Amino acid sequence: MLLRGKELNLRKLKTASLQELRVRAAQRVAAFSERRGWSQLVKLPTDDEFTSLFVPAKARATDDLLEYFRLRSEPAFFCSFDALEKTATAFQSRWPETAQRIIDKADRICAGNFDLLGHSNLNFGTPIDWQFEPVSGKRIPLVHWSKLDYLDVEIAGDKKIIWELNRHHYFATLGQAYRLTGDEKYAQVFAAHLDEWMDANPPKLGINWASSLEVAFRSIGWLWAFYFFKSSPSFRSETFTRAWKFLYLSARHLESYLSTYFSPNTHLTGEALGLFFLGTLLPEFQEAKRWQHLGSNILLEQLPVHVRPDGVYFEQSSYYHRYTTDFYLQFVLLSNANNFKLPGQVHEYLELLLDHLMYLTRPDGSTPLFGDDDGGRLAMLDLRAANDFRGTLATGALLYERGDYKFVADGAAEELLWLTGVEGLSQFDAIAATPPAETSKAFHEGGYFVMRDGWTRESNYLLFDCGPHGSLNCGHAHADALSFDLSANGRAILVDPGTYTYTGSKEMRDWFRSSHAHNTLTIDGESSSLPDGAFSWKATAHCSLQRWISNERYDFVSGQHDGFMRLPDPVMVTREILFLKRDYWIVRDFTRSSHEHRVDVRFHFDAPTTDATLDIRCFGNGRWIEEEAFVSHYYGQKEKAKAVIYSANLKNAAVISFLLPQARGFEWTVQEIEAQDWRAFVVCGGKTVDLVIIPESDPWVWFRTIDGQIKETISPRSHTDTRQQIDLSDPRLGALISNVNKYVAV
Repeated sequence: MLLRGKELNLRKLKTASLQELRVRAAQRVAAFSERRGWSQLVKLPTDDEFTSLFVPAKARATDDLLEYFRLRSEPAFFCSFDALEKTATAFQSRWPETAQRIIDKADRICAGNFDLLGHSNLNFGTPIDWQFEPVSGKRIPLVHWSKLDYLDVEIAGDKKIIWELNRHHYFATLGQAYRLTGDEKYAQVFAAHLDEWMDANPPKLGINWASSLEVAFRSIGWLWAFYFFKSSPSFRSETFTRAWKFLYLSARHLESYLSTYFSPNTHLTGEALGLFFLGTLLPEFQEAKRWQHLGSNILLEQLPVHVRPDGVYFEQSSYYHRYTTDFYLQFVLLSNANNFKLPGQVHEYLELLLDHLMYLTRPDGSTPLFGDDDGGRLAMLDLRAANDFRGTLATGALLYERGDYKFVADGAAEELLWLTGVEGLSQFDAIAATPPAETSKAFHEGGYFVMRDGWTRESNYLLFDCGPHGSLNCGHAHADALSFDLSANGRAILVDPGTYTYTGSKEMRDWFRSSHAHNTLTIDGESSSLPDGAFSWKATAHCSLQRWISNERYDFVSGQHDGFMRLPDPVMVTREILFLKRDYWIVRDFTRSSHEHRVDVRFHFDAPTTDATLDIRCFGNGRWIEEEAFVSHYYGQKEKAKAVIYSANLKNAAVISFLLPQARGFEWTVQEIEAQDWRAFVVCGGKTVDLVIIPESDPWVWFRTIDGQIKETISPRSHTDTRQQIDLSDPRLGALISNVNKYVAV
């Protein structure tokens, strides 16, 4: 992607390296040449020119390229395509309901109705208008791609909707339906749409050439489709040959306009993967080896940049973490199939990525959508929910023979079959599923701390965010410092609300990214970080971990951030969470400032509201406020949800919150009691009575009593903690313990 003139300001000129200036200048010159019609890459090659692009020994393949493609034995595609009939039979047998859903979806596509992102039954006209955004009603002009400002909602509406259609991932849905039924109508629609697209999208014109990542994804989508419809009589030689010409121009476009300096995140690695696919699967072109090695080299170079040492993706986004994992899984599988040697570093980082995905998985199998999610996929090979990443884990389980991945994946996934075939499915079935070695897990570099008390469907789970705001310009980050996502008794209750939109609505874009939309604090109505456009920030919070302790009985985490130090009266925020496994959570939110401020502790429920399984009790001389909020489970979709706020005016004081899972045959009760210099609480549940003492500076102390006798004592204190522990012989403590039953009776 080019750096447009308005973006090339003095600051960027001063900070840009000489290499960056060279690359950007070369891209500008190339685009200028295209606009003037001087470049040879603005039109499809003639048949004679096309033949000259091939390796001389393969030049005769252009006489009937489709027939040649049908007969060639190399290169290899994914293993399922070695025996497609067996693959389709296994799919029907293993997932009959999913097979029918795929067929139903393919039928809707044939009727012109598309389910894209969070939208259902979108219609783009007949024939399809490939430059039309149906939600806003905008139609993007067919001008040179470099002249389009696709971030301008007045021009492009939500350009993600247009791009999702034009990625042609739905070709795989048509291909699956074709293989599951043998009905030629699916091949006819695919071939017709491919012809119509090439007619309506001349090289270099329009929004579908404006993003190199979209060019890469579309190229990968076409390659998948070629293998699905390889033997179809509806797939004509003329269409196939013209499509190869488009793919040639696409590869040349990718290598010319890599996002090396524009957006060196999943844009760059996705483009590199596109080049690797094209170079590996179209070796007849003379430039194929260059594409293959360029793509591979970028993917290898970016691994230690994009993946932190603990396996967390550097943009602090679970959805883009999943994207990255899928990129490298397909990179490895396609390399293995074609004997393309990769260094061991790839596997080390890929397992780290998979490890993080495994520990992020909630008890119900979903994954919190922290940071941005754009709803897209590398390949649409299943119909799982957007926040269900277990298909990726299943493929990882097979690739690395990991029983813990298989356990969390909860069985085989449809995409595993399409990627590895019937033999891969059998090998997966033979792996013994075992729970992960740990329940709770700290990811220190990424700043995510997972608290859980088991790996069952009824387990309790909390994900705490105390990491960097993001990377680069933090374009995919949210103002979620010290926020958490919580599941009680296996159900997702308090959640990150997702993303909803990038450019469709500035108001909604800013709300979904704000602290107001997360389970964290706001001060005087302010967010911890402030957005500045759709993908940038004018102020960002910096988190620092104070303490992490984890053992079989409890987890304790403490962190702080400086996001409100920008206020006229600066405020430092500290959040501590004690998780008493198989019981409940206690959260202490402390604000330090010179003057009093309004502190709002926010709790966002999933939709539909499931607060009946979690009781929240807050203490801090505040009041409860209920707000209407939103949750987006899929980009482009939102629904109303409930948010409750505990609001208090504080100066150097704390709000203490008890998060109490219900449905255990009793109801918890919580009462704050007098404790002189400390804050103390009595928590009753069933036959147990707990005493919680929370000093301002000393480590907490928690006692469990049964029938008036102390049965457990916990004081979360790490080995490096130099604070003085509460003296258990302190008479104040003894008085509290002896009077516990009195408070319970009251």
